[in-house]
Amino acid sequence: MSIRTLAMLTTAAAAFGAAPALAQSGGTFDWGKRNTDLEPAMEGQFRAPLENSEVELERTTIVGGLVHPWGIAVLPEDGYLVTERLGRLRHVTEDGTLSDPIGGLPEVAAQKQGGLLDVALGPEFDENRMIYWTYAKPVDGGFATAAARGTLSDDLTEVTGAEDIFVQTPAADAPMHFGSRIVFDDAGHAFVTTGEHFTDEYRQYAQDLDKTYGKVVRINLDGSVPEDNPFVNDAEAQDEIWSYGHRNIQGALVMDGELWTIEHGPKGGDELNLTESGLNYGWPVISYGQRYDGGEIGSGDAQREGMEQPDYFWDPVIAPAGMIAYEGDAFPAWQGDLLISSLVPGGIVRLNMESGDVVGEERLSRDLGRVRDLEVDQDGAILAITDFESGQLVRIAPAESG
Repeated sequence: MSIRTLAMLTTAAAAFGAAPALAQSGGTFDWGKRNTDLEPAMEGQFRAPLENSEVELERTTIVGGLVHPWGIAVLPEDGYLVTERLGRLRHVTEDGTLSDPIGGLPEVAAQKQGGLLDVALGPEFDENRMIYWTYAKPVDGGFATAAARGTLSDDLTEVTGAEDIFVQTPAADAPMHFGSRIVFDDAGHAFVTTGEHFTDEYRQYAQDLDKTYGKVVRINLDGSVPEDNPFVNDAEAQDEIWSYGHRNIQGALVMDGELWTIEHGPKGGDELNLTESGLNYGWPVISYGQRYDGGEIGSGDAQREGMEQPDYFWDPVIAPAGMIAYEGDAFPAWQGDLLISSLVPGGIVRLNMESGDVVGEERLSRDLGRVRDLEVDQDGAILAITDFESGQLVRIAPAESG
């Protein structure tokens, strides 16, 4: 158990009282009824005070007609890269011109939750034009979460030299819960998040160190394994594993040198975690949620010795997907806060962060519906993509006064 969790467990909190509604532009918000009555383990872990930053937002649709867009990356110039789950990588200009599909990417398994997923510029993109992406890879026996890289052409029409740098094992025949984000630290490493493919059988693999289901993996930029990974000396473990016991991580970021992840719970129990080397985050043994049919998850408990507590959790869910730490000039009061895209009920969740703790929560732009990913544009405006058959890339900025 981490020192952080041990310290936080010294304080128990009962956070089940009715919360006041949050008044904000476009209506009110209240938490709603919980799915379980499992007590939080620590103060501030659940239902932080609701906030209203009273910022009037102005939304502009940059482009529509995207087919289930999943990931977005901001180019240093010339706009944005956007993935569509069915297997297309697109260039979108700032004025909304949508390119033909960029060539050179591998075949994807575009079934149910699978397809082309995240996209990110490499840490040295300005020098080598290397981009990275994650996808559902068709393999013998079914599907696997994979991460790959390649060189983006100067004219933004083609990726050359595409190569996998990680492929999840073993194969799964359930095209569900692929994860999957790819983020970088400042030391030449990539973190790739995976899911556990949903079924009762597969979810157990999140606890197995010889499988990369329900894990965060840490690799070098070329796919080799860092020598200081936590399980490299364990003959029964996969060397790539950084942390385990996760359900379906679709959001990740590195902030102040630390990895934060956010994962889907079942019916309740979405989790935000400071995700540390070698630690077990409990799925499917413990959870603050329940099965979709109302039954218990795993042990039926939310706490167990040797398994980490989430830093924060939700019940009912927000169905978290993308996550960013806001750094920009457009919303100065939000510096260092986390912005999380919500699929259900939709919109954007802002977490007010102080010294790594959640001290407040705000719900924004709920009428956007299913928001899959977020980024910050060059001028500090927020970019959001909506996950629909005809999805949009939307720009969100403070409304101009007067």
